[in-house]
Amino acid sequence: MAGEPVDLNSRRVGGASMWATVPRLLAQHHYLVLGTADSEGRPWATPVFYAADGEHRILWVSAPDSRHSRNIAARPEVAITVFDTHAPIGGAEAIYLEATAEPVPDDARAAALAVLNTRLPTGHRMGPDDLEPAGPLRVYQAAIASHFILIRGGDTRFDNVTDARLAVTPPDPGTPMSPDRPVCLHGR
Repeated sequence: MAGEPVDLNSRRVGGASMWATVPRLLAQHHYLVLGTADSEGRPWATPVFYAADGEHRILWVSAPDSRHSRNIAARPEVAITVFDTHAPIGGAEAIYLEATAEPVPDDARAAALAVLNTRLPTGHRMGPDDLEPAGPLRVYQAAIASHFILIRGGDTRFDNVTDARLAVTPPDPGTPMSPDRPVCLHGR
């Protein structure tokens, strides 16, 4: 029915053009919004500098006694949003991620720190002394279970009136697919 928002979450879509937003925005931006909740379900959101390790793992450092770190210890399910805060009204792009977060295991800490340091300017790179037990920070990781992209209201490809999220998956390398093939999301 015209004028009603399309439920874009009811479908998962693959394909190069839709999925391409995920690695592009992960590479383009340096900060994410991390949504956590404590053991009683009280929500908390915080900005965090991050490094993506592929499209299914996010790394960051935080103090273990910060509110979001304490929340992760109590409830590891997190929500993540990556977007450009300087985008003009009507020009926003965003990815939304559902993930499970935890401290990086000790034996993987050096490799995770190396990934983080690739995103930091030379004068701001971290060393082992910045991390526990010698330093105040802990390396965390989020294993991403689901990826969504923002579909702006009025997008002619989807006939949606308001902004919506669209679940996307990486294209199957064995399936030929046109990156510009329109995807029909009518119906519920």
